[in-house]
Amino acid sequence: MTPHREIAPAKLNLALHVRGKLPDGRHAIETVFVFCTDGDRLSAEESDEISLSLSGPFASELREADENLILKAARALAAAAEIEKGALIALEKRLPVASGIGGGSADAAAALRLLTSLWRIDPAHAASVAPELGSDVPACLLSLPARADGVGDRLTPIELPELSGKPVLLVNPRVPLSTAEVFARWDGKDHGALGDWREGRNDLEALAIALVPQIGSVLGWLSAQPGASFVRMSGSGATCFALFDSENARDSAADAVPREWWRLVTFLR
Repeated sequence: MTPHREIAPAKLNLALHVRGKLPDGRHAIETVFVFCTDGDRLSAEESDEISLSLSGPFASELREADENLILKAARALAAAAEIEKGALIALEKRLPVASGIGGGSADAAAALRLLTSLWRIDPAHAASVAPELGSDVPACLLSLPARADGVGDRLTPIELPELSGKPVLLVNPRVPLSTAEVFARWDGKDHGALGDWREGRNDLEALAIALVPQIGSVLGWLSAQPGASFVRMSGSGATCFALFDSENARDSAADAVPREWWRLVTFLR
């Protein structure tokens, strides 16, 4: 039987405003999500039990498979759909871990889409399970442009036709960065609401640079590349990205990325 396959697209934040802190300790944010055409890759085949195998350049950096969010997603989906089916899931981990581009959330969302197809169940079950797995999982389940409020889980799909197919280069200094550590440095000041994403900001950028100064070097390098029209850090870092006016300009920049940094040459969906 041919395995079912699914991409877990890399997630980018065009802007991310931190507006306050909620009673449960989480932060209220406003952000605009977009997604790339490339990312981690998942496949699944029917099996008696739910299991996960790992491969790819960043597989060794993941936690033990039994703790992986993909397995949690699969078990939660089976419980929500009230089925007793299994799946042999394989993850090819191509994106850096703890890098601000979706990571485990994108993988979990891809697993929900994958198993919905494999098990032939109502997609509503995946939508009901997604918020329980993490604040970014509902957006990653959609994997289309959206504005998010609350803790990032209140989604409003938006149209960004000018960005569809846009050449983009992702660069990471190969330094993992804890989201919790970055948010812990927030000073509690609200610098204003998010309007147009072009005029927005990433309120976590300076905080992340204080923890990983190499992020500042990556942002400076990307900003200096010919044809780079928009440069920003994604999420809580450490991955940064640049939108380019043309594929040629992006590819020329990609060829010049310092060898010690990770890169991904891709497009926006």
